[in-house]
Amino acid sequence: MSLALLQAEFGNWLMTGSDHAAARFAPTAQAGLLVYQNNYRGALMACLRESFPQTLQWLGHDDFQASAARCIDDCPPDSWSLDHYTAVFPQSLARQWPDDQEVAELAVLELALADAFVGRDAAPLDSTALGLIDWDRAVLRWVPTARLLRLGTNAPAIWSALASKGAVPQAERMPREATVLVWRHTEIACFRTLDPAEAELAPQLLAGMPFAAVCHHLVRAHGEADGVGIAGHWLARWAADGLLDRNVMA
Repeated sequence: MSLALLQAEFGNWLMTGSDHAAARFAPTAQAGLLVYQNNYRGALMACLRESFPQTLQWLGHDDFQASAARCIDDCPPDSWSLDHYTAVFPQSLARQWPDDQEVAELAVLELALADAFVGRDAAPLDSTALGLIDWDRAVLRWVPTARLLRLGTNAPAIWSALASKGAVPQAERMPREATVLVWRHTEIACFRTLDPAEAELAPQLLAGMPFAAVCHHLVRAHGEADGVGIAGHWLARWAADGLLDRNVMA
């Protein structure tokens, strides 16, 4: 057996544990194979536990372990890094808990927060620089760690309660999906639910949107006085939250 074939057979056995794959190795190797498989599964299980602590709290130890084991069986890793393996867990939970949508959405939120924490750095616009910008020409763009989630349950409220060790609400489906913004401010991964008006413009702000266009949109929707006031309020909040990428300001 060539080295490449041996490695492929060994990888197949680690992921499937099938008797057919194990039979490719000598009887004296069987005990050692079990040690390797235990280490393989243990590493993946530990990765999921550490990456989804609030989902673990919500499900409880036994249900989380069972769900993680099912994910490991159904979705073997396809990358050299354990960091990439976490991406498959929310989809696996959605399949395993179809009547409990908040389970997968908790994992989606936790994954997004983890991705934001290690995301690409950017120089945010400081609030003190707002008066130095030519707002007729300025183009706004949110920082690279910003991303949008569409969630249909109160998973954000559940996550916040679990993380703060407060009173945890019952799971509930919302009347309509909400848009949740996730980003990193300094060294903290943050999120908040956007109101419908802000959510409507959010995709354009991720790509880059002239501030004049933001004002024009709000003036059409709310009238001149209220529209300009909302635009100013949003701008101040985005700057305070570290959301505005300084490098794209005109």
